[in-house]
Amino acid sequence: MPTPKILVLPGSTRAASYNVKLAALAAKELTLLDVDVTRISLADYPLPIYEAELDARGQPDNAIKLKQMIMAHQGVFIASPEYSASVTPLLKNAIDWVSRVRERGDPTYAAFKGRVFAIASASPGRAGGLRSLMALRQILELGCGAFVIPEQVAIPRAETAFDEMDNIADVGTANLFRTELERLVGMSRLMARGA
Repeated sequence: MPTPKILVLPGSTRAASYNVKLAALAAKELTLLDVDVTRISLADYPLPIYEAELDARGQPDNAIKLKQMIMAHQGVFIASPEYSASVTPLLKNAIDWVSRVRERGDPTYAAFKGRVFAIASASPGRAGGLRSLMALRQILELGCGAFVIPEQVAIPRAETAFDEMDNIADVGTANLFRTELERLVGMSRLMARGA
């Protein structure tokens, strides 16, 4: 059975971000599930704010590289902070640019088709970033035609949600997170088999 490749990325670039921590935990847990894991930071793919005029002049190299990075994986895990009841401008801008890249006759939204996405969030608020997950699911599914697994985890009170080893302290939440990652791996294996 082919080993699936899973990309992990947080929607924040702040070193102290709870979602950077959540993405690191996801990468660790996914490695334990015997998959090929790549963790990236959007800081390594700086992009201008998306604008059709800029797009018409030529797509930035980093948009093309990020699209190719996503397409090299069967699964994608995104840890999404919540800004004003939605996703971060950084994450939305990256998705907007990647959605526009066309290479070698690729179909529309090529980077979002033929792979599976999983989403999670950690936030100091009581809802744990749930509204960012609702917005992100809508962007990915309705906007880009991606398959996003139904399982998702929103971790509230993030400032106390992680233990000294940066694991999720609450056993129930930790189990839900592992279940989500296991589903991502299972669906990614199916994608890898079909590739």
